[in-house]
Amino acid sequence: MGRVSGKVALVTGAASGIGRACAEVLAREGATVIATDVQAHKGVDVVAGIGKAGGTAEFARHDVTSEQEWNEIVRRIEKDHGRLDILVNNAGIAVGGMVTDLSLEDFRRQMAVNVDSVFLGTKTSLPLMRKHGGGAIVNISSVAGLRGAPRLSAYCASKGAVRLFTKSVALECAAMKDGIRVNSVHPGIIETPIWMQVIPGANEPPDLDALTAFRVPLGVKGQPLDIANVVLFLASDESRYMTGEEIVVDGGMTVGSL
Repeated sequence: MGRVSGKVALVTGAASGIGRACAEVLAREGATVIATDVQAHKGVDVVAGIGKAGGTAEFARHDVTSEQEWNEIVRRIEKDHGRLDILVNNAGIAVGGMVTDLSLEDFRRQMAVNVDSVFLGTKTSLPLMRKHGGGAIVNISSVAGLRGAPRLSAYCASKGAVRLFTKSVALECAAMKDGIRVNSVHPGIIETPIWMQVIPGANEPPDLDALTAFRVPLGVKGQPLDIANVVLFLASDESRYMTGEEIVVDGGMTVGSL
């Protein structure tokens, strides 16, 4: 307990799935968590649960594609807490479909939520982190950011962008000696609501157990907590000598293929 005690953390897309798990784990380990999402009712429930468990958290409705809202949320954090130590850029969507069926609007929406948000979050958070001697940024990418997948061209493009954006900003921060580390996490098959978006028009998610049996050497699907525990490590001082790294958490899916 207490691995991020005294730190202030901002987690986007915190109303469900990986974001929720990250918010809960960081709060459990002592951080004051600002959980944001566009799903306000679910976000409020997450924060209430953290409070009942003895953690400290607050919720803010937040459109991560809006530069104005990013500026507002960071100003609010500085006013209320005086610092920001951890940023988890987790918010994301999946736009599935054959490339010939995707509209330009679909593609731009995919990039806005998955890439613009990471750029905006990083850009607006860095100055506040630097005021207090450093911090940790963790960007949630995907195994789809490491290799292609049919019917997921827009999603793969967005997650690949997050991967290399992370490395570039990590080197910028390292060159400035500002004490800020930037790393990415690449989940494989994790049981989260995003799977409902992968198949356009689907009424139910794909059979993750069958997909896992076929694709994952360990033979089991991942849970949001598996990713949150890695995020905790990267957000804590235990990973002080790591920056620009990509941590793959996929049960062995990509072993030998990268």
